[in-house]
Parts: sequence; C-alpha cells; structure tokens
Amino acid sequence: MSAADGHRVNAAAAAPLGDGRVDLWLLRQPHPDDITGALDLSELDERELARASACRRQTGGFLYASAHIALRRLLGAYLHHPAAELEFARQPCPCCDKPHGRPTLSVPDSAVHFSLSHSSGMALVGIASAPIGVDVEQVPRASTVEVCSTAIHPDERTEIEAVPQPLRRAAFGQLWTRKEAYLKGLGTGLGRPLAEDYLGADAAAWPPGWTVVDIPCGPRHTGAAAVRTETPLAVSPRWIPIESLYTGATVDLSHLAA
Repeated sequence: MSAADGHRVNAAAAAPLGDGRVDLWLLRQPHPDDITGALDLSELDERELARASACRRQTGGFLYASAHIALRRLLGAYLHHPAAELEFARQPCPCCDKPHGRPTLSVPDSAVHFSLSHSSGMALVGIASAPIGVDVEQVPRASTVEVCSTAIHPDERTEIEAVPQPLRRAAFGQLWTRKEAYLKGLGTGLGRPLAEDYLGADAAAWPPGWTVVDIPCGPRHTGAAAVRTETPLAVSPRWIPIESLYTGATVDLSHLAA
C-alpha cells in the first residue's frame, strides 16, 4: 500500500481523544535515493539520539529517529504539549514488577495511551484512550517460521501447519504481530510465554477484555493492534508523510489537534 492508498495526516485526525478512540499511524521509510531532506532531530532527547546513532546501519538509524520524531509530534498534538518537552517512562512489568512494562508519559493527568513499533522500513504508532500495543514486522523467512512455530500456542501451531506453503510466511507473520501487540498491550512483552495466549484464526477464542485487529500495511509487512476494550474496533491507519519530519518542513504535525 502506498501513502496515496491511505489517509494522509490532516487537522481533524488528531482531535482530543474520547472514550473508546483508537488512532493508528503508519510511516514508511523512503529509499535512500528518495530522501529529499534531513530529519529534524531537535525534539529528540539524548537517549533517543544515542540510540539512533548506535544503529549499525544508517537506514536503521533513520527509521528509529523518524519513528520517534513522529511519536513525539503526534503525542504533542494530542496533549497540546511541546514535543521536545515530553518525558517517557515505563510502567512496572506485570511479570516481574520491574520498570520495563508499557511506555507511559510523565505528563500530569494524561489519559493518553500509546505504543510504537518499527521494523525493516516501516513504523506503526498507536494512540488510544485505553492501554494499547501495536506491532509491525517484515514478513518472516520460511526458516524463521519453522523455528518460531515451536514456541507458540499448540492450536496456533496446528493452524499454521495447515496453511498452504506459499501463504504460510504471511499467515505466521500476521499471527506473530497479533501476539506481540497483545503482549505489548499487557506490558509484559516477550517476558510472557508465547504459548500461553491464543491469537490464531478463531477470534472468539482470543484473550477476553481485549480487542485485536490486523493492520494492512503493504505486501512486505504485517501489523496488528491490541486495545484493552471489548468494544469492536473499526480502525483505518493513516500515513504520515516523511517530508513532515524534515528540517524546515511545511507540514507541521504539531497543528493536528487544532
């Protein structure tokens, strides 16, 4: 899917969150030859800048930096708060009570929940009025499917093995992003055993109290979002133009909440 196939960022898209609202944003990393500007890094903190610089590949640093710039500007728009002044923290992990659970904001009385994922040229941001987890992944290799299938729920494994070989990689990738989105929403991440929760083809058997949706994000990636609600979600991801993240950009994400 190209940016033209989705909804572009617009002023109405990021109005203040109400109960049950879930907004999803996709960002595609351009080919190096198509990069027409320099990312505006001025709003990132020292830790984010260090992480971006530490990426072994320049493309990895570009994706990390652009994803975090977008996250900051979107959250700043929802909260009417300067993006550069946002401070991030972690909630306690439900498994071990250590501070590596769901990400949160050090903003007093903030009711905004968010999640960020990026992988192999694609980033996905989820912002909601309830706890949320999102995940995006490149469609895995056949060898990855074979190795990782041993760790998932037995019923999921049976379903994946029944999928015709040409479709198996994409089917497993979709399952995996559902599972990771749910675990990120819980705040456990992969610290919770992958076999403990079922997120296969039978949506009626998914964990209670959560709604999980598949996110269309092109032929090379699979994506999903999990929100702590029992209300069915009808979500349509919107695309962030990469040009809006360049220095001197004319598209300003800080005006989205107008």
